[in-house]
Amino acid sequence: MKYTTTTGRNITKVLIANRGEIACRVMRTARKLGVQSVAVYSEADRNSMHVDMADEAYSIGPAPSQQSYLSMEKIIQVAKTSAAQAIHPGYGFLSENMEFAELCKQEGIIFIGPPPSAIRDMGIKSTSKSIMAAAGVPVVEGYHGEDQSDQCLKEHAGRIGYPVMIKAVRGGGGKGMRIVRSEQEFQEQLESARREAKKSFNDDAVLIEKFVDTPRHVEVQVFGDHHGNAVYLFERDCSVQRRHQKIIEEAPAPGIKPEVRKKLGEAAVRAAKAVNYVGAGTVEFIMDSKHNFYFMEMNTRLQVEHPVTEMITGTDLIAAGEKIPLSQEEITLQGHAFEARIYAEDPSNNFMPGAGPLVHLSTPRADPSTRIETGVRQGDEVSVHYDPMIAKLVVWAADRQAALTKLRYSLRQYNIIGLHTNIDFLLNLSGHPEFEAGNVHTDFIPQHHKELLLSRKAAAKESLCQAALGLILKEKAMTDAFTLQAHDVAIAVTYNHDGSYSMQIEDKTFQVLGDLYSEEDCTYLKCSVNGVASKAKLIILENTIYLFSKEGSIEIDIPVPKYLSSVSSEGTQGGPLAPMTGTIEKVFVKAGDKVKAGDSLMVMIAMKMEHTIKAPKDGTIKKVFYREGAQANRHTPLVEFEEEESDKRESE
Repeated sequence: MKYTTTTGRNITKVLIANRGEIACRVMRTARKLGVQSVAVYSEADRNSMHVDMADEAYSIGPAPSQQSYLSMEKIIQVAKTSAAQAIHPGYGFLSENMEFAELCKQEGIIFIGPPPSAIRDMGIKSTSKSIMAAAGVPVVEGYHGEDQSDQCLKEHAGRIGYPVMIKAVRGGGGKGMRIVRSEQEFQEQLESARREAKKSFNDDAVLIEKFVDTPRHVEVQVFGDHHGNAVYLFERDCSVQRRHQKIIEEAPAPGIKPEVRKKLGEAAVRAAKAVNYVGAGTVEFIMDSKHNFYFMEMNTRLQVEHPVTEMITGTDLIAAGEKIPLSQEEITLQGHAFEARIYAEDPSNNFMPGAGPLVHLSTPRADPSTRIETGVRQGDEVSVHYDPMIAKLVVWAADRQAALTKLRYSLRQYNIIGLHTNIDFLLNLSGHPEFEAGNVHTDFIPQHHKELLLSRKAAAKESLCQAALGLILKEKAMTDAFTLQAHDVAIAVTYNHDGSYSMQIEDKTFQVLGDLYSEEDCTYLKCSVNGVASKAKLIILENTIYLFSKEGSIEIDIPVPKYLSSVSSEGTQGGPLAPMTGTIEKVFVKAGDKVKAGDSLMVMIAMKMEHTIKAPKDGTIKKVFYREGAQANRHTPLVEFEEEESDKRESE
């Protein structure tokens, strides 16, 4: 199968206007088709994986995406310089930008995606709703009008009835989206949604729609061609989300009867035909507990989670053919697939995105039923400038239960050191009885928050013995007797002349024996504790020992002496600290202002997200350390509070 177009032009070179895993994914298909690939990269991505994978690569400017990946002129210029006949936009960035699709057309460059008119009609949520209603696709009640005054929007919210959802008209990826549960919080949420929409899409127009409580998010993959044909490739369930962003997806959706599946697919095809859709697209629906479904929006691009559909239908959605090669009847659904998105984020700190080096990265082995879609390698840096997704782990098996078992097995083999990730959280999630039963909805994470965030129990004494042995063998410490301190527990170690060790923890003694060996650039510890053998991957970094085994991972700290430990991380005079490195978008306070606990002090933008910094206590602002537009580093104080009289007396 070749990349071809309506004019019959063969594509021999394609520019990928994107970065990270999706750029690598498109390049892999291009290589299979014998098509050369051209990469573009920002200064922050100079040494990244997609640059190394491409046949040619061109720098397009500084790290911020406005000056690089979102710069249409620079990308068109590279396409001309490199003589690429086509541009594949991937997802995000310029993929749903009508102006960019138009610009490609004007310049005689093929835009691999739908026609600009479809992007326009579907990209503006208000237009898409009326087109869908006219095409007989069920839609949710809402207000999508021109009048964007605060008063008008508030009146419509009252008419529709709380809870309502405020959505950026040009939205996507959970940006510019807020749930409002009462009239009191409407104004603040409206302003926040507008700011984020302006920042993300350069358009702060919003729409209001009824918020369906605990719905399912079910989307249908469609494919259209230039001959007016459109087919559906079944549905995916993407209900399990945090911050309106998907975290785990599966195909097909659990518990959906064949007749509902058919209705969903047919509604999605009507939607695609209504806008003369060409290429891969996704029609998103929300579904209530009775399996009634309503059109939400259409994404006129490839989705992050397209691999689960490829797995159950045996297709490659990136290979652009001139005519759809299969009829609807020929597209069959086989087995079940899951995709888990692996993020650099801290689930225990409200899923705060993070950045930093991938000091150690090892993954399960890829095979026909296990795909690892990634744009990073060990040693790479996860940048503060872009989305914090590290990889997508995609697995397939004959049925849902087998696919779930495979997903958990593969997650245990995904080992990352250097930054916080959501891997343990995904393991807890995929093992939750309600998830196993397929009882998924968009409130799943908030509802089961406590169980999902359960951290591993304190390391068992046997694990402490393994860690101690690993440290001794690695450091080649062969003294007769010494005491190790790990996890606030003293381990008294005695070396026996037969090569074994006796280790005493509290009132129990363990006989420990083992050695280290290497496999695929990793060090493994083979160990026997009181006659019970085990094998674990061993990594020692600074003051921490990491053991990864079939049972999961453990992290054991060897404490630093007190005089070396860093100073307290509390802010200046109890003021808030920057939760992460980012840009100060808005400052609401100045020196001398009196504030109450919970008042908004400033808004930060980092990792493509807006964070409101609130006052931790009542007090008076003594000093504001940052102006709007300034960069603040993680854990630096943002404001200083006046010292209260009572505080002064205590310190005297």
